[in-house]
Amino acid sequence: MKLEKARPFMAIVFIQFLYALMSIVAKIALNQGMSPHVLVAYRMAVAAALITPFALVLERNSRPRLTFKILLQISILSLFEPVVEQNLYYSGMKLTTATFTSALCNALPAMTFIMAWIFKLEKVNIKRRHSQAKLVGTMVAIGGAMLMTFYKGNVIGLPWTSNPRGIIGQSHAMNTPKQDDIGKGSIMLVASCFSWSCYIILQANILNSYHAELSLTALMCIMGMLEATVMALIWERKNMSVWKIHPDMKLLASIYGGLVSGLAYYVIGWASKKRGPVFVSAFNPLGMVIVAILSSFVFLEKLYLGRVVGAVVIVFGIYLVLWGKSKDIEQLPPNAETVVKADEQMVPRPGNNQILPNRYQLMIPKAATQSQSV
Repeated sequence: MKLEKARPFMAIVFIQFLYALMSIVAKIALNQGMSPHVLVAYRMAVAAALITPFALVLERNSRPRLTFKILLQISILSLFEPVVEQNLYYSGMKLTTATFTSALCNALPAMTFIMAWIFKLEKVNIKRRHSQAKLVGTMVAIGGAMLMTFYKGNVIGLPWTSNPRGIIGQSHAMNTPKQDDIGKGSIMLVASCFSWSCYIILQANILNSYHAELSLTALMCIMGMLEATVMALIWERKNMSVWKIHPDMKLLASIYGGLVSGLAYYVIGWASKKRGPVFVSAFNPLGMVIVAILSSFVFLEKLYLGRVVGAVVIVFGIYLVLWGKSKDIEQLPPNAETVVKADEQMVPRPGNNQILPNRYQLMIPKAATQSQSV
């Protein structure tokens, strides 16, 4: 019984480790000259090859009819994510660091909340405590992101970062971004989060008319692969040599990214059904901590006080938003079948063919939602 309750914890912690390692592998590949646009195209190709066979077999009898309208919506959806979002995300990572990227993108739920509020998919009653928590948490998270971007602070010394070279043989100077690059990268990462927020909102609407999630994911991977390839060909038209792949970190980043995405789709979906999306969201900062530790060894990346404080502020703001969302979920109508446990969120019972209203689908974390689309 105890093992059964511990499985969701172990599964999500495992996924966070996989995603953290993906950030490190991708950053190494980008440092070695891999184009972020080509990385997205190759990663989507691997994800499509992995997920499509499962969608064809497992949903062969339950897949809804694919109309031209749905196909057009999926094309637009895949343009937001993975094409625009991941291109901006990896371009921002190339200009900054893996730790900075991971920390700044923790502000995603706050940005999604703002987008949902603008499109009237999120209800806010300023007199209710949980609505106040969401508003305050959003402002705190945005303030933390600004603090990370504009304030560096003193170096927090770690003994091993004083070594001349890191694990992969690169010096600290080779992995220290310029302040101008930090500014440009921050804009790209914020734009990446904006694109992801649009994706989450659109996906919630499409799922209401196309209930086969695995088939939807496969179609998005295929469309994303085609669109990402076209974008990469246009962007890198003067340097076609970037498409060459050898048995090195560039190949590993492409294959590993696709494999992690396919695995995470099942694991996070299972954990969300067991414990709810808020439970999954709560583990996002763990990935940031893991990335920071790995980066300090691999890249000799130094931690700065301002960015550590900014990251802590973001995490505090996000937990306020997630607490407010948890109270929203607890207020589901009584006629919705739910699994209720003292220490768990209330979520629809798997297999009851019920879909949460849009406003309850919006706070899936980036790491979680990414598994549905890449």
